[in-house]
Amino acid sequence: MKLRVLIVDDEAPARAELRYMLEKRKDVEVVGEATTATEALELIKALDYDAIFVDIQMPGLSGLHVAEAIKDLLNPPQVVFVTAYSEHAARAFELDAVDYLVKPFHEDRLAQTIEKLAKRGGPIKTASEPAAMSIRVDRIPVEREGKTLLLPTDDILYIGIMNNSVFVRTLNDSFTAPFTLKELEKRLAGKVFLRVNRSCIVNLHQVQEIVPMFGGSYLLRVKDARRSEILVSRRRAKKLKAVLGM
Repeated sequence: MKLRVLIVDDEAPARAELRYMLEKRKDVEVVGEATTATEALELIKALDYDAIFVDIQMPGLSGLHVAEAIKDLLNPPQVVFVTAYSEHAARAFELDAVDYLVKPFHEDRLAQTIEKLAKRGGPIKTASEPAAMSIRVDRIPVEREGKTLLLPTDDILYIGIMNNSVFVRTLNDSFTAPFTLKELEKRLAGKVFLRVNRSCIVNLHQVQEIVPMFGGSYLLRVKDARRSEILVSRRRAKKLKAVLGM
């Protein structure tokens, strides 16, 4: 299983360099990026990460504040500090940091950090923790231009697959999502979203028209500027009719 990582740094070149080194590894998946401590804390509350690589000196709250703030979470990610300054090391390890990387560093030094993270293992989930705790807010992390955004689920029209990547469509925008369609279907369970075919999940609140098709299937037209049309498979048509009382 890959180590799911969040990168937190206010400098775009630093984020890009670290992402480049991490993505060369087969045992690491960079799930998202944040440019401030506040943004990082929102993402950590919205999605489970195994580890965060966080800069210390950033505008507003520091990386030390992030490590302090997540200590009381049920399943806090492991923390690796990445900084150009060595004087904060003592405080960093007081906060139970796994490692302290001083910029610039090489790939062999990063490999040592990954090994430490692997030895300590991912977050330990308690047996009494309800499964729904992994979804804490009605927002889905999505990505665009190297940044992770928290998209309100009400803004989502539909979710699909293109070129082996999952995308999320809103009224006027499209974003990529660091999940499989199955993972998103699970996250959105119990809401107004329905898997209508093998490659698409639709927000039923955003459907404008339902057109009967030959063979007992349906065509959905949603409210985006493109008036996108989505085919409901015959197998899923029964579920659609049941949900809508048709």
